[in-house]
Amino acid sequence: MLALLAAVVALALTAAGAQDSPVPGSRFVCTALPPEAARSGCPLPAMPMQGGALSPEEELRAAVLQLRETVVQQKETLGAQREAIRELTGKLARCEGLAGGKARGTAATGKDTMGDLPRDPGHVVEQLSRSLQTLKDRLESLELQLRMNGSNAGLPNDFREVLQLRLGELERQLLRKVAELEDEKSLLHNETSAHRQKTESTLNALLQRVAELERGNSAFKSPDAFKVSLPLRTNYLYGKIKKTLPELYAFTICLWLRSSASPGIGTPFSYAVPGQANEIVLIEWGNNPIELLINDKVAQLPLFVSDGKWHHICITWTTRDGMWEAFQDGEKLGTGENLAPWHPIKPGGVLILGQEQDTVGGRFDATQAFVGELSQFNIWDRVLRPQEIVNIANCSTNMPGNIVPWVDNNVDVFGGASKWPVETCEERLLDL
Repeated sequence: MLALLAAVVALALTAAGAQDSPVPGSRFVCTALPPEAARSGCPLPAMPMQGGALSPEEELRAAVLQLRETVVQQKETLGAQREAIRELTGKLARCEGLAGGKARGTAATGKDTMGDLPRDPGHVVEQLSRSLQTLKDRLESLELQLRMNGSNAGLPNDFREVLQLRLGELERQLLRKVAELEDEKSLLHNETSAHRQKTESTLNALLQRVAELERGNSAFKSPDAFKVSLPLRTNYLYGKIKKTLPELYAFTICLWLRSSASPGIGTPFSYAVPGQANEIVLIEWGNNPIELLINDKVAQLPLFVSDGKWHHICITWTTRDGMWEAFQDGEKLGTGENLAPWHPIKPGGVLILGQEQDTVGGRFDATQAFVGELSQFNIWDRVLRPQEIVNIANCSTNMPGNIVPWVDNNVDVFGGASKWPVETCEERLLDL
């Protein structure tokens, strides 16, 4: 449009000049003014036509052709400029994309703690120091006990007498066998290889019996007299119950626990089955109250156990109306209903101590781990009567679970968790 306007102005100026100073026998044709000339204000020089005069129609036709050619050239220039703008816009978009991707990649990178809590290094060192000191004290106690076993100090009279009889019998057998070997050696100077093998076999049998007695002295006093210790909040310390659950329409779960962890004691136990990781879970996470989860449904329990003392906990549940009860140290503190009603507990799952399962048997979260000690974890396939729970809690009854009993060979520990002799039930009561 600018070129067209310039051409019209130049045509008017030419016509005015012709009227002021006409030249006989010559005519002029106006051409399109280039944009540079139009901006600088230079007049368009007239071009005399050769070969005679043109009619007004021819002059107009020539002017129109010139204008059309100018318009085409301007369109080509605009097209080239649009192409350059598109190319620059594309490059800018790619640069912005690379910069944004790099920023996102930088923001996405970070240390994967596998669910471990971000803790103060000094606190971790202090915890490790306390754990090492505890292990050292227990080792010294065991060594002292082994040294005192020679005098049978602290053992009951009946057990001491039985042990003395067994040791005396073993000593007499050893003396008789040594005497027999010495007699045979004096009589048989050329003993055969078969006789030597028999002698070695007898000695090995005696050594094996001695080793069994030694192992018996260091084992737990009874199969259930042990506890599982989980000293640190990590995602790899846990215990596992070897026995699984059948289909249950009611249950009672009781255990002794001691924890001073804060905030929240974590997950004392969890039961997961294929398709449902929260089939049965007892958890206290963060500043939330203790919760019982059944089939991923939640009930809040009025239990308070994070004081560093031993507490006896019992949970009962029945599928009928989803009724539940919560006992602490023999006292019923809460009851409710509509917790996963008419849902039977599924069989064949995995029972874990000290961790909450996100998949069956795995994907533990350190923030939900239990820190402390567990013992006497028993499961029954019925709702125990309140008096039965009181008797268990006050140490007047020892009633192992008919579905999952607390025995040494039914519990494995992993990741640094350990099993130790547990305090007597009466000692735990004094700790309340």
